[in-house]
Amino acid sequence: MANEKQWAFPEALQPKRDEVAFDLDRALDAMLLLRAEIPDEAFTADLLGTERAGYGVVIGDDGLVLTIGYLITEARTLWLTTNRGSTLPGAVLAYDQATGFGLVQPLGRLGVAPLPIGSVADAEPGDTLYVLGHGGMPHALKTRLMAKREFAGYWEYVLDEALFTSPAHPQWGGTALVDESGHLIGLGSLLVQEQDGDDGETRQINMFVPIDLLSPLLPAMRATGTSGLPPRPWLGMYAQESEGRLVVGGVSAGGPADKAGVKPGDQVIGIGEDRVKDLAALFRRVWALGPAGVEVPLLLAREGDVLRVRIRSADRNDFLWKPRLH
Repeated sequence: MANEKQWAFPEALQPKRDEVAFDLDRALDAMLLLRAEIPDEAFTADLLGTERAGYGVVIGDDGLVLTIGYLITEARTLWLTTNRGSTLPGAVLAYDQATGFGLVQPLGRLGVAPLPIGSVADAEPGDTLYVLGHGGMPHALKTRLMAKREFAGYWEYVLDEALFTSPAHPQWGGTALVDESGHLIGLGSLLVQEQDGDDGETRQINMFVPIDLLSPLLPAMRATGTSGLPPRPWLGMYAQESEGRLVVGGVSAGGPADKAGVKPGDQVIGIGEDRVKDLAALFRRVWALGPAGVEVPLLLAREGDVLRVRIRSADRNDFLWKPRLH
């Protein structure tokens, strides 16, 4: 992420205090800058880096911070900075792999009022929304909801209904998406490139995780650090859609797919004898087999041959670095 002081949205793209029906300055103060340091030996160090930066939003009276989980996965050290310039250490409280939500507990008083939580139920494409980052008004963007639809990510991740907004920004991890009443309805995840169906041109939009997924999980995440649900079977296989096919782009070294002999370039045909045509269908079919540890019968094509590979799935969390106890 570029230095926070080195960029700003043009004023024409920023929300205006007299145009919103909520206390914009108070909402902006709920946004924190989050920086994480990850050990070199961490499982995700090569993929996500050892120094990560993004945002968090205060959602609890006790200072509880909601962020996107990939920022804090395997973090050794966390720092939270308020708009007033105060910086406090934080501790990873929870990360739910299924939704992508992460929780951080500040190790001290932030002195920041929480952002109220809303719902995406009434949000419709075309609605005006606001994206809030750390740094006040220069890092706030008036945006528009482009779509509410399914999203599947190669890292074995599916949302039934994600939120997509435009104009886009490349560094929205952990930002708050708020509606016209100032309620939090989504959390910034990533930048997505897609082809426009009308003219075929590639456009960029931002994907947000809907906040409605948090409420059922929050009590367990706060109490136990997990969602309380059985962990899903994880393959460690990075598949992608390419010209109507599902192709393995890579495998996690030492992960279940790697151990079973799956190789980059393999085409995924199905699970058992059930054909799958897209990422979402592939992952849902795997998860339907049972919890982590279940055997997954994968049907592959490799250099003209059809292969039947049985993968002993795993709990992804078992591969992640854990803080050492002293």
